[in-house]
Amino acid sequence: MHCASCAARVERTISSHSGVSDASVNTATERATFVYDPSRVELDELRVSVQRIGYELAEAPPADAPAEDDAGEREQRQYLRLTLGAFPLALVTMGLTFGYGDAGWARWLALALAAPVQFVFGWPILASGFARVRHLSANMDTLIAIGTLAAFLFSTYELIAGGDLYFETAALLISFILLGRYLEARARSRASSAIKTLLELGAKEARLLVDGEEHMVPVREVRVGDLVRVRPGEKVPIDGTVTDGASAVDESMLTGESVPVDKAEGDKVAGATVNTSGALTVRAGAVGRDTALAQIVKLVEQAQGTKAPVQRLADRVSAVFVPVVLVVAAATFVAWTTLAGDATGGLLAAVAVLIIACPCALGLATPTALMVGTGRGASMGVLIKGGEVLELARRLDTVLFDKTGTLTRGEMALVDLEPAPGEDGEALLRYAAAVEADSEHPIGRAIALSARERGLDPPAAWDFSALAGHGAVAQLEGAAVAVGRRKLMEDQGLELPAALERTAEGWEAEGRTAVFAGWDGRVRGILAVSDTVKSGAAEVVRALRGVGVEVAMITGDNERTARAIAGQLGIERVLAEVLPEDKIAAVSALQEEGRTVAMVGDGINDAPALVQADLGVAIGTGTDVAIEASDITLMSGDPAGVVTAIRLSRRTLRIIYQNLGWAFGYNVAAIPLAAVGLLHPVIAAAAMAVSSVSVVTNSLRLRRFGRTPVERTTANHEHE
Repeated sequence: MHCASCAARVERTISSHSGVSDASVNTATERATFVYDPSRVELDELRVSVQRIGYELAEAPPADAPAEDDAGEREQRQYLRLTLGAFPLALVTMGLTFGYGDAGWARWLALALAAPVQFVFGWPILASGFARVRHLSANMDTLIAIGTLAAFLFSTYELIAGGDLYFETAALLISFILLGRYLEARARSRASSAIKTLLELGAKEARLLVDGEEHMVPVREVRVGDLVRVRPGEKVPIDGTVTDGASAVDESMLTGESVPVDKAEGDKVAGATVNTSGALTVRAGAVGRDTALAQIVKLVEQAQGTKAPVQRLADRVSAVFVPVVLVVAAATFVAWTTLAGDATGGLLAAVAVLIIACPCALGLATPTALMVGTGRGASMGVLIKGGEVLELARRLDTVLFDKTGTLTRGEMALVDLEPAPGEDGEALLRYAAAVEADSEHPIGRAIALSARERGLDPPAAWDFSALAGHGAVAQLEGAAVAVGRRKLMEDQGLELPAALERTAEGWEAEGRTAVFAGWDGRVRGILAVSDTVKSGAAEVVRALRGVGVEVAMITGDNERTARAIAGQLGIERVLAEVLPEDKIAAVSALQEEGRTVAMVGDGINDAPALVQADLGVAIGTGTDVAIEASDITLMSGDPAGVVTAIRLSRRTLRIIYQNLGWAFGYNVAAIPLAAVGLLHPVIAAAAMAVSSVSVVTNSLRLRRFGRTPVERTTANHEHE
């Protein structure tokens, strides 16, 4: 396919079959995507239908299939060879025409030089153009073929009749069009490089452990459950779990963040990430098309195959573009011949109309920007599902964050402790950690972890007893130690000093959980445990307001705790004590206010709310991402990715509007100028080539899209 009219005709042909739905043909990727019912239509029927209109329909290989040669590179090489062959002959022809125009030998030599340009180097264009005519259709190549052949055949007639020649016009037209095709193919190849770049990130071989010995094997031979050894500096070949070793792993290909993440036994790692320091042994959990990298590639492919709603207008215009141009060219020739009595001028004006018309720019305006934008997003850990998302991001005015795991770390941590007068803080933490050493409760684990991090050695405990909802009691070093809520202290007959009570009330007003610890008849101190706010989350809230978006927070926590967290972040609108099943209603309530809402959640528990929202944003870490429920998926746990996603979506849509504005404006202005004879056909050919290349080049500017200082700062804080 060479232009938007090609894609429109193929799309109409596929869609015309009963049993086919959601057909979409993308000019830039040269792919058709559709859903069909095999009981109503066979794939071979679709192939035959597409062949009848002059095209071929072949099943696309999977993205991870090894390619013998890149089709884009082959296309570039073909057009470069044709251009290098055509231009010298065309330039010599021009020199003969203007330098020796009246000499008989020069006129015949011009024919001899122009003929191979027209019929050898220009053959792919002629063949494509007239293949469409044979199938009762037309495309951009048809316009070019008619225009250049008209100039060539008219010149041949004039050569015999002794009139003016335009061989150089036909030859230069072909040459400029071939040059434009080469530049366009090169630019499109750069625009579509995202998937190839992603695939190249994966490891090609793996160190398979068999009976303790390492064997280098191709990655495709690794099976789920196999053990793989990853040495420092090597790529992790598969998704899996670390069974031995400790190291820092560079996950930038997955999350877009360059700071390595520490990994130890029990931690998950993803394929294509880089092991930077120690050796790791990894048990394979996902291989081949099930890996995180393969899922990213699949999502980017799907996104690049979609269309933005704004493209519908371009599609409608493209569907009738070529026939309209043919009518305008014919009318131009007739008008010049009958009204002005100048058939030669009419021919040149008609040829200029045929050549300068450019449905290619219309067809490339949206898909190239979408390709580059989604590819750039993937490299930054932001996966955008498709064109619809771009439109929604432009209208977005409210972002609703789920609190836990999104704005907060989702893990309880010890943030403060207050011993009673005369008590030692370290002793307080040692005893509390001893009771909670084997606890499965998040609060208990936070206390035990804090003691280990401070290098404390809790004494051994026995007669452990957990009291659901209240705390735990255990014997250690000759004392019965109770750790938990006020009620537990009362039940154990432990006296609570007034100073500790006041401190506990202050902590609770700040949204912290107060944990009491006591023994020998008295509460010896309190510990503050809290789900801590992510570093940089407040900056993210300010950045969203800076782009005109209101921020709200939703949580199942009580009102006081939720307000305390929101106060730290600068969020005024809080939806607290919302059960998971009620989150859909909360999103709907915002939408009923006339708001366009993005819901940001962990993508698992929040999946229904993500679907209900106008824009669902799943925020996760590593492979724990709900791709299906969200419109945008952030591969890192950094909320700054929300700002990046919104800015990238809006920038991509802005580029699409610029492209469409240029493509429409170019054709609206250029065709009338050509019709009235103000554009020579050779100038028209150069302008047509520039039109397509300019659209793709403008889209390529998205490759330079980067994070703002706020987004970079919050990402760095997150890793610290």
